[in-house]
Amino acid sequence: MNAPWKSVGAGTREPFVAYVCDETTAEAIRPIAAELGWSLDKINKGGLRNAIQSLSVSASPLILFVDLAESGDPLNDINALAEVCEPGTVVIASGQVNDVRLYRDLVASGIQDYLLKPLHPDMLREAFSHAQAMLNAPKLADAVVDRPHFSTAVIGARGGCGASTIATSLAWLMSDREKRATALLDLDIHFGTGALTLDLEPGRGLTDAIENPSRIDGLFIERAMVKASEKLAVLSAEAPINSPLLTDGTAFYQLQEEMRAAFECTIVDLPRGMLVQHPHLISDVQAAVIVTELTLAAARDTIRLLSWLKTNAPQTNVAVLANKMHASGQPEISRKDFEGSIERKIDFVVPFDVKLASQAAKLGKPLAEAGKNGKTVAQIVQLAQRILDTGETAATEAGGGKPDAKGKSLIGKMGLGALLSKRPAKT
Repeated sequence: MNAPWKSVGAGTREPFVAYVCDETTAEAIRPIAAELGWSLDKINKGGLRNAIQSLSVSASPLILFVDLAESGDPLNDINALAEVCEPGTVVIASGQVNDVRLYRDLVASGIQDYLLKPLHPDMLREAFSHAQAMLNAPKLADAVVDRPHFSTAVIGARGGCGASTIATSLAWLMSDREKRATALLDLDIHFGTGALTLDLEPGRGLTDAIENPSRIDGLFIERAMVKASEKLAVLSAEAPINSPLLTDGTAFYQLQEEMRAAFECTIVDLPRGMLVQHPHLISDVQAAVIVTELTLAAARDTIRLLSWLKTNAPQTNVAVLANKMHASGQPEISRKDFEGSIERKIDFVVPFDVKLASQAAKLGKPLAEAGKNGKTVAQIVQLAQRILDTGETAATEAGGGKPDAKGKSLIGKMGLGALLSKRPAKT
């Protein structure tokens, strides 16, 4: 958490500060810092612990180099550093431990890079160059002023319906095809598959948020979320199953609040049990997708979820998606009988494709990416278009305007990318 007296203005912050453990590391950094015009007096002895102590009472630099060589618990020490660093600081760490899991955990905790000792000039030059590029890149908040945030909750009517598969595919479509800065929030704390599906280590961000809700702010989101691509970041967990996490839901609500400020859209993989325990999680969600299958139990629970959403989230646009539909074979309940039971039509039907599911798992990719333009993915693409349409309509109505009566036909003919590009440029 940022100290209340600390300034966050870039104009008052040093461009670069380093905290190193030994003279060899300092000697490696000095010539590169001189090339970049940085003061050599800002290369301090003391390593990470000295950095934490110093930055707790002084402004953070734009680029911070910390030496982990004397740290007994690098991950916890980096998390302690996050408590005293201001938003926007790019952190580069170095150390002697050559462990890919440590590297992943450190990057997941929010550092920009981890450099293995001994340090070479080209290595440092490249790391500092990337850090400067990050600082000079246009900020997300500046880039999306004219594209209001919208949230979508994906809820499985029954376990095994494939809600997580649909959620990760939607997140990928929003980020890759529609070029929206997208957050995937997987709220299955112990058994979530959001990170696993994308072949990522989940990190400790979500469990840290639950244990310390007061830490949640823009900087925490920046450091805790794991980047899957330039436009897609994931917050997921694999909490130990012998350690129940008790929460009143405050952390989840705060996470959604911060994601609204940092991303253009959020896809929430929302377990139905979580929906029951923390109904406030859907209070600001524009769209909800109930993922179901044609079974008696799924029909019963789809009815209950539809009724719950109508009562507790009347503002939410709800879609029903029947997943894993076999081309041959008789389902437990026919589509006609299922629709009669839930008293509405099924909006989307996703065929069951064993070969594609297996390929996606082997490649570590979401179904939508592995399937490209196949028939199985086509319905998920249509669902993504409907969600974007819902977000556009909600934003228009909130702004006092009226939705274009021809909006849906335009989307059908032109595709959302073309339609969105016709909005006036930001002034």
